[in-house]
Amino acid sequence: MSDSSRNAVRSILRRCWPVLAAVPLGAACGGAYALAAPVQYQANAYVMVVPQATGDSATAVNFAQAYGRVITQPEILLEASVSTGVPLAKLAPLIQATTSPDAPMVQITGSAPTAARAAQEANAVARSLVTFGNAVTKQTRVQLITFAAAARPDAPSSPSHTLDVAVGGAAGLLIGGLAMMARQSRAGGGAAPSALPQPRSDSSAEDAPADEFPADPAPAGTPDRTPAPASAPAPAQGAAAAASSEADADRTRQSAARARR
Repeated sequence: MSDSSRNAVRSILRRCWPVLAAVPLGAACGGAYALAAPVQYQANAYVMVVPQATGDSATAVNFAQAYGRVITQPEILLEASVSTGVPLAKLAPLIQATTSPDAPMVQITGSAPTAARAAQEANAVARSLVTFGNAVTKQTRVQLITFAAAARPDAPSSPSHTLDVAVGGAAGLLIGGLAMMARQSRAGGGAAPSALPQPRSDSSAEDAPADEFPADPAPAGTPDRTPAPASAPAPAQGAAAAASSEADADRTRQSAARARR
């Protein structure tokens, strides 16, 4: 392997080590959970709802869905609890019902630590449901029958070693990716480069109107044609001019008086 290849591998390992470490660790945790988790078996029994009136299949489907919703009611589970010896409060969480929108059938699933116990619970609940439903046949106009009894499952439903290991590896990949992104953000979040200094502008020059700025200098050799400002008369000259004006006015009045005589 060349030096460039070694450097590339080292760079990848340096950047991606959180993911490379978290994925095997997560898979190992998933496998440990699969070994430590309690074993559960599931068995399925099927109950069919049969309408008494010909062609009334929609009513049968509706009642099948209704019975599936009330499968854990004490009125239904009481007989199954007596036959299996499982207390009613412990039996209810172990029973699940699944219905179909197209078929008048109820699937009853029993869960237990052993295969025989799971099948026993499912069959007991199915018989209790049939007894409960047929007791009100006159009102519902449907009849319940046991379509298929539950058999002992060959393998436990949980834990699944393959699934648990895959879930653990996926969780490790997610956590490792987040850790790698956090490291990269911290590494790239150093001190930001300082901004270049900007030339300072004179605030008085910005606020002044345009006509107050000095005009461009005239080219060399051009005579200055700007008129000079008139000088104000001195105080003495102003007084002499006023006296002369009064003397002229007196002479004018005297001339006018002689002319009238």
